[in-house]
Amino acid sequence: MSDAASSPEYRVLARKYRPQSFDDLLGHDAMVRTLRNAFDANRIAHAFILTGVRGVGKTTTARIMARALNYETDEIDRPTVDMAVEGKHCRAIAESRHPDVIEMDAASRTGVGDIRELIEGVRYAPIEARTKVYIIDEVHMLSNSAFNALLKTLEEPPPHVKFIFATTEIRKVPVTVLSRCQRFDLRRFDAETLTGHLAGIAEKEGAAIAREALFMIAQAAEGSVRDALSLLDQALVQKAGEAISASDVRDMLGLVDRTQTWALLEAAMKGETATALGLFREQYDAGADPSAVLRDLLDMTHLLTRTTAAGEAAARHGQAGEADADRAIALSKSVPLPALTRCWSLLMKALEETLAAPDAAAAAEIGLIRVAYAAAQPTPEEALKALGEGSGTGGGTQSPAPAAPRGGGGAQAALAPQASVEARAVPVAQQSADPGITSLLEIARLAEQHRDAELRTLIETCLIPVHIEDGRLDVAVTKDAPQSLTGRLTTALKDWTDRPWMISIVKDPGGVKTLRMERDEQLHAHPLVKAAFEAFPGAKISAVRPLKGAPKDSDE
Repeated sequence: MSDAASSPEYRVLARKYRPQSFDDLLGHDAMVRTLRNAFDANRIAHAFILTGVRGVGKTTTARIMARALNYETDEIDRPTVDMAVEGKHCRAIAESRHPDVIEMDAASRTGVGDIRELIEGVRYAPIEARTKVYIIDEVHMLSNSAFNALLKTLEEPPPHVKFIFATTEIRKVPVTVLSRCQRFDLRRFDAETLTGHLAGIAEKEGAAIAREALFMIAQAAEGSVRDALSLLDQALVQKAGEAISASDVRDMLGLVDRTQTWALLEAAMKGETATALGLFREQYDAGADPSAVLRDLLDMTHLLTRTTAAGEAAARHGQAGEADADRAIALSKSVPLPALTRCWSLLMKALEETLAAPDAAAAAEIGLIRVAYAAAQPTPEEALKALGEGSGTGGGTQSPAPAAPRGGGGAQAALAPQASVEARAVPVAQQSADPGITSLLEIARLAEQHRDAELRTLIETCLIPVHIEDGRLDVAVTKDAPQSLTGRLTTALKDWTDRPWMISIVKDPGGVKTLRMERDEQLHAHPLVKAAFEAFPGAKISAVRPLKGAPKDSDE
């Protein structure tokens, strides 16, 4: 017989280090405490359901519970969570070959016929153990008819039967089933806890691996112990008999250097486009996936935002390593929170486009260019502050051209366009008897003062001012103007001003626009608004409101 044939079969780490008792379970103290109290008080539920993400130990925990329910030694013959020595049934249950512990995979046996077969066996007493235990994995995969067939037995099972369900999709399990089970949520493991667990296993295996490398594996596993052990298994064969460094694991996982990614984020947020694109191209040429780079940037932006909003303690809590926490604390002192939230939005959009684009690298670069371009633009708070410090437009007869934000009046004219539109008073043939109404916009404001929002909207969108004088208004109307508009406005003006008004519909003089059209043109022409649309392609203006405390026209 050859040496290969006589050598023991290799067992992957996920199977070799699978917990065998409650003492071996990692991070499920609340569940163990509840079961301990229930066993001691003999208040054991007839059905349990375990839920959590992949690889957190749902099936393993179910087998340990089956062992605890059937624990038996020469000294102990009762359910217990304290299984210091191997009981009579422990090995057979752990190896899934005990006749009284029936495991069923609902992913492959979803029909009502499978459940009826199970129900048929429930009637019979256990063969060897104290309790017959049914473990149904991925129970959410059962069909509706299978769930319905199980309900009656699940509600009133024989005293010698216990059910243990496991699922990754608890929301897909019917409420009628959940209400009959005692539920335990097995939470994912944080990176630090998982790193310590991996370090202990690496030590048992006699492997030398950097802690930073173990932390990368823990982060890549996303809280799953099984995934982490599978990645550790892969990492241990990278170098036979040699120490495994962080760069080895980084290459294995297709990750990029976090230090380089921090530099990329910093360059993009400073508006250094060329530097940011160069750093990204270096990572891409080294084999990094563009979407992975963007995910790292999002992760760092999230950490930086937490640190800026909640202080240094937030940087060291959660999934962040020491190096990332230190970098976030240093950067948080120079980056304002509004800029970080804007960066998050742009990176999320870039990731979405990168995943859908035929050229992922090009889409990622466009996203980085947007982040860098937006860095040179004021945040919404800065823009509002600049507008609030500006001056009013005055009451001239012509609309001023939109000016740059730092000019004061121009920015306010664009973002609070009611003032600039009113500055364009229609020609007046003679001095009005009511100097308070000299333009169509003042009539629209009068409607607002009297809480007639509908009429104000019609005035702004359907009337084109031509001539106004003492008690008389000549207007052109748009195609979508209601026929009753002029009569309604005549009545309203008489009520509001206590004097009769005559409104005539005349031919459209051409070149003159409605109040809303002129406001929108001025708004889109303003540099601040142009910059906003360039930074956020596809954005739309949903509403325009005057700034609180902003100066109005000079005649008010």
